Amino acid sequence: MSPSRGALVAGSVLTAAAAATIAVVVWPEGSDSGLAGQSSNARTPAPSSAAPSPTRSYPLSTAPRTIPAVREHIAARGPGWRPGPDSGVVVARGSGTLADEGQLLAQELKIHYRGEVPARAGDVELALAPGKGTPESYTLDVHDGRVTIGGPDQAGVFHGTRTLKQSVRADGVMPEGEVRDHPDRPQRGLNLDIARKHYTAAWIEDRLREMADLKLNQLGLHFSDDQAFRIESRTHPEVVSPQHLTQAEVRSIVGLANRLHIEVVPEIDSPGHLGAVLRAHPDLQLRNVSGTRSPGSLDISDPGSAKLVDELLGEFTELFDGAYWHLGADEYLALMARNPAASYPQLQRAAQQKYGAQASIKDLTTGWLNDRAAVVRPHGKRPKAWNDGFFRDGTVHADKDIEVEYWTGKEYGAREPEEYLREGRRVVNLNDEFLYYVLGQPNQFVYPTGKRIYEQWTPLVLRGTEPVPARYSGQILGGRFAVWGDLPQAQTPAQVAQGIRMPLRATAQKLWAPGRPALSWDAFRALAARIDGTG
Repeated sequence: MSPSRGALVAGSVLTAAAAATIAVVVWPEGSDSGLAGQSSNARTPAPSSAAPSPTRSYPLSTAPRTIPAVREHIAARGPGWRPGPDSGVVVARGSGTLADEGQLLAQELKIHYRGEVPARAGDVELALAPGKGTPESYTLDVHDGRVTIGGPDQAGVFHGTRTLKQSVRADGVMPEGEVRDHPDRPQRGLNLDIARKHYTAAWIEDRLREMADLKLNQLGLHFSDDQAFRIESRTHPEVVSPQHLTQAEVRSIVGLANRLHIEVVPEIDSPGHLGAVLRAHPDLQLRNVSGTRSPGSLDISDPGSAKLVDELLGEFTELFDGAYWHLGADEYLALMARNPAASYPQLQRAAQQKYGAQASIKDLTTGWLNDRAAVVRPHGKRPKAWNDGFFRDGTVHADKDIEVEYWTGKEYGAREPEEYLREGRRVVNLNDEFLYYVLGQPNQFVYPTGKRIYEQWTPLVLRGTEPVPARYSGQILGGRFAVWGDLPQAQTPAQVAQGIRMPLRATAQKLWAPGRPALSWDAFRALAARIDGTG
């Protein structure tokens, strides 16, 4: 959570007539070795000599230059592929569901889209191959003047089109040979606080397009907090802030995200960080034993609190059609009191009445989290919560299917990441040491640099700068770079977009391809400028 509380024209195609014997070198997983310009896991044939050709021989190709780097490239001799005036994008028979991907690619490369017809010279063919490969994986084959992109699902084929687009942007050509590529982590994305700072639908959609080209697949939307509630509500219009997204705009955002194979992960944080909602429902605000209001905090001993939040969850789980829902659960101020039971006796009584004489306010808060998870599951959602909403010991334990989004070790009493991992929990990395872009840089935070992420961070670095043991790698599902609007006027939306540009690219690289990147930071930045058309 946010620390304030503590993203040509082709010539004729010539091919070598004689076959070459190619020796392939595969760099080990996570190796620090690599070839200049490639990911550390790319593979490129060792030098070899081709037999004489009656036409023309070509040097062995090098891997395409993309962000993130491809993980494996099998080099070949040939001219590669360039979009030309007769080039087109086609969809293989039986792969008609790839029409959206094909039309987008054709538009981006300024070539024809011809639909579900046989490929011809100069074409790009998209094909589904169910059961062949892991989720989001793809192969991209360039030979005989054609490109074939295949994968087990639409997302994988789409990622392949991003590789083709970036390679053409970077160098005007997609090199001869075959790319075999897949992500290292299943969850890769950007988290955006639209509660403290309002962003237009158009600005958010621009970030989605940027994310898609980087093969990122999650956009977290934190749309409710103490400062504002930023999406139109039909069940509780009284909680909505003047500047907000309409439900029609949200449907447009979600629709674009779906077409770009990005999942939107919405968040209504509770039982803390609900100041905007509580301004319309002051009777539900938590008070201490002296009658002082607890900022942003619901009184979860009042049945009306659950009713209000569950009505909002019911409405918005229907608006967002993705698989995840973020429940928040961090920084409930009652638990930050020196003696919570003495300061909030009504919560202590409610805990004991519900969970027994040994129960505490932590148990009541954990029960609140589990109850909200039970609300979103029937809507097809898998629940997430911030790491400081999970507590050790106690009578009640957070449900094991709630994913831990680890953001901080700086909070009072924060648990080490290994505690969650030892419990068998699955974790997503939002390490505030590297991945938090906090507007105005409060609380000793500084804007993160892409260079530092690129050179020092990995998904295993969950807290501070030290990685957890590699044996837990399978439980770390990925990560998101996060933008928080603590001092919303500190930057304009345009400045935010520029400020997160290189950090987002560095994050994408480290979530897609394991191991140390082969490119230096300066070379990586120069490649980004070339692909983006800014250099």
